[in-house]
Amino acid sequence: MERRRILQGCLGAAVAALRAEAPAAHGPTPAKIRLGLIVSVARDADAAIRRVHDLGLPTCQAGVGATEPAAAGRLRAALDRYGIEATSAVSTGPGPEIYDFLQGPATIGLVPRLYRSARIARMKAVSDFARLAGIPAVQGHCGFIPENPGDPLYAETVAAIREVAAYCRERGQKFRCETGQETPITLLRAIRDVGLDNLGVNFDCGNLVLYGKANPVDAVDTLGPYIQGVHAKDGLYPTDPAKLGQEVPIGQGTVDFPALIAKLKQIGYRNPLTIEREATEGARQTADILAAKAYLEKLIGA
Repeated sequence: MERRRILQGCLGAAVAALRAEAPAAHGPTPAKIRLGLIVSVARDADAAIRRVHDLGLPTCQAGVGATEPAAAGRLRAALDRYGIEATSAVSTGPGPEIYDFLQGPATIGLVPRLYRSARIARMKAVSDFARLAGIPAVQGHCGFIPENPGDPLYAETVAAIREVAAYCRERGQKFRCETGQETPITLLRAIRDVGLDNLGVNFDCGNLVLYGKANPVDAVDTLGPYIQGVHAKDGLYPTDPAKLGQEVPIGQGTVDFPALIAKLKQIGYRNPLTIEREATEGARQTADILAAKAYLEKLIGA
């Protein structure tokens, strides 16, 4: 009897140990994808971050205006006050940025020689701002990166991206190239040619449609390992060779969000989906954001 009790006790201990180890054997439960909103903090950081909070969104991307330490402090205070996580600081300008097919190649991002040095300096200033504000990444458009890797502008743009990404890397930050003006395979080539481990992609699924560059679901196959952020935006493919396609409310355009989110989950993406609604403002924009939030919550919760 004593021997039986000992054996039973050993068996029970073994089963308990196996049960305790079972969750660890399969790894922790993956974090749920969260939602966010891209906002400008250039004029009033507190109002911008309060809006994110009031819309019931836990994260944001912050479009930066002034980069002095006081501005970074105001943003940090607002983020702490409302309990919002800023996932990236967005750099734009200086100089004109005309988002179309005719003037865009000469005005957007780091490709145009006329504005390149000033924009490199601007991105570095935004990196310094982000470090002070406790934001882990900087992002921006790199421009119409040439398809032809033998084009001198291609090598110059790669060098410019490398300079900015290296600056961010020294500050413990990621640098994210936002999709839009270039095809996914061209952006992949540029990222690999830059060759820095902190360089990735802010995957704007709407831009891929608006510029007619790719089907967003298919583009995940190309850019997947480098996707660090995602803009949730919808649109229609361009039909006018001078103008981008039309942005429309999420769920009403070409982007197949159910398939896109399923594929993002499949590759292990767990960073936020950041809602971007540029074509409207005021009450209409707020209504579209809330509708997008309700729509996307069903998909990410599935």
